[in-house]
Amino acid sequence: WDKCSYGFTFNFIQGEWFKEIEDQTKGKAVRTLVPRALWWFRWGAMFTFLSGALMLGIHGHDGGFSYSSAYNMYIYAGALMGTLMFLNVWLLIWPAQQVVIASSESVANGGEAHPEAASCLATAGLASRTNTLFSFPMLFFMGAARGLDSIGIAPDSSITAAMIAITAVILLIEANGIYGKMGPITSVKGVIHCGVALTVLLYLIICYCV
Repeated sequence: WDKCSYGFTFNFIQGEWFKEIEDQTKGKAVRTLVPRALWWFRWGAMFTFLSGALMLGIHGHDGGFSYSSAYNMYIYAGALMGTLMFLNVWLLIWPAQQVVIASSESVANGGEAHPEAASCLATAGLASRTNTLFSFPMLFFMGAARGLDSIGIAPDSSITAAMIAITAVILLIEANGIYGKMGPITSVKGVIHCGVALTVLLYLIICYCV
């Protein structure tokens, strides 16, 4: 929930606000507001990831992963996306934003903007949108593990096929989040539509294979 709430704030509120304000106000916000927000963002992501990993470890040790194949697949899908969201924050968004913040501080002090600032801003933006896209199915599957655990036990071959298919889809989206373009997630409406579509696609893969 923590990573999702910050992702929604950055993409749906802060991002739209940045489009409406003047450059001078935007620069001050980058130097003062963004570093503070990102502190909570990245350490919230760290806490969420570590607490989730601890809960999975305890639950798995107690035999929780033997409930049903559906339950296991829901947890797997949600945990995979949650882990990628955590890595995106620490390895893509935060390093890129550090360059953007340093560039803004340089300009404010009479210096030159860093030449790589624009590309870093694009990198952070794409990774942030990808995280928000992932948040829809991640929340769904974490909840589905408790409320939709009714598909039953499936053959190992079906479980393997579902896991491979889910992993492939998620990793393809993550690859686009690193090397690709915004495409349909450029707009807030596009992120919402793509997030819902991804949720439906992954759920259908599980229902069909498991």
